[in-house]
Amino acid sequence: MDASHATAGHAVFETVLGFMGIAWSDAGLTRLCLPQRNRDAVERRLLRHAATVEQPVKPEPQWVAELIASIKAYAAGEDIDFSGVPVDLSGVDEFRLAIYDAARKLAFGETTTYGELAKRAGHAGLARETGAALGANPVPLVIPCHRILAAGGKIGGFSAPGGSATKEKMLAMEGVHVGAPPPAQVSFGF
Repeated sequence: MDASHATAGHAVFETVLGFMGIAWSDAGLTRLCLPQRNRDAVERRLLRHAATVEQPVKPEPQWVAELIASIKAYAAGEDIDFSGVPVDLSGVDEFRLAIYDAARKLAFGETTTYGELAKRAGHAGLARETGAALGANPVPLVIPCHRILAAGGKIGGFSAPGGSATKEKMLAMEGVHVGAPPPAQVSFGF
């Protein structure tokens, strides 16, 4: 792995949804772990994916402190825009880069389908491959894969802890409700 992608630091922090974590390189965010019940589970998940090298500890960059504060605010229900967060996607192929770039353009509460996202990324007809690319997304939330739905507005899969229930919860926090429509109003008998 090239040195620019080596982990410069990581942090585990508590939000109202549970413990979350991030890892970063000198170039940007390399990993984001969605909420889990305990700090150790997040730490293990981060370190399993991190390319750690022996290096002196550097001070936490300002953008990292700001990102942690933004993630906590998002978890508390605030409308947060993560599109300006620097992301280090070293080693990611061109197809996934295009999919991730298209996904990052989705605003808080905005959804699309895997097929439509593939089309926006210049890869029309590759909905299944788009789903696979999003399943490998190293920085969910910042690359908002939870905002991508299956055809027909169905929830679709989600590879984060909690699966599609987590995805549905995140969408609900953004005011998006997925699933069966509410029953039709019963008419009054007058």
